[in-house]
Parts: sequence; C-alpha cells; structure tokens
Amino acid sequence: MTGRRGGRPLVPAYLSTGGVARPSRALERLSVLTAGGEPTPADLPAAQAALLEELEHGSLTVQEAAALLRLPVSAVLVLAADLLDRDLVLARAPIPPARRFDPDLLKRVADGLRDLKHR
Repeated sequence: MTGRRGGRPLVPAYLSTGGVARPSRALERLSVLTAGGEPTPADLPAAQAALLEELEHGSLTVQEAAALLRLPVSAVLVLAADLLDRDLVLARAPIPPARRFDPDLLKRVADGLRDLKHR
C-alpha cells in the first residue's frame, strides 16, 4: 500500500488479501460501504485496518475505497467481504440509475400549465 517510484505498490495486491482471490459474498464496484461502529480488532490485517480507517470519515463505494487505498477493486472486494463477514462494515447495493422520463407525461403537464396560465 505504500507507493514507490512509478506508482507501483511495494506489496502485491494478492498479499493484501492474504492470498484470497475471490470475495466470500457478492459485492459490486458501486456498493456503498459504511463502518459498522464496532471497535477495530487488534488482530486485523493491515489492509483491512486501512479500509476501516478510510470508512471512519464516511461512506465510500468499493471503487472509491480502492482508489484511496491504491489497490485493485478486486482486492478491495475481498477485503470488504471479509469485513462484512466479521460485522465490521455495512454494505448497501448501488443506487440503480433513474428510469427515463415519459415525454408524453411532460407534454401533458406543460399543456395543462399553459391552459391554467391563459385562464
């Protein structure tokens, strides 16, 4: 997690996850992580402790946390899933994109407003 010249981390990402390659539960890049409010255990690996420390300042998406920790998203997914399993963080599904508006409805509203104005 500590950088060196060229931007490459000193510790390979797979070591930050303890060699685990896949998260224990399904999370997405835009899942929102929040600290669970529990005290940080003393035996927590450094990468997980760093993620919890970032979450003390407020909620973050997995992708934002990855950027702050300078780790690949896949590694942060593994770290976050482990913290979820230990009830140290909470995760919320990403907010779905808004549905497209109905242009016919907007036209009817505009027509109704024009009618009210001319009365």
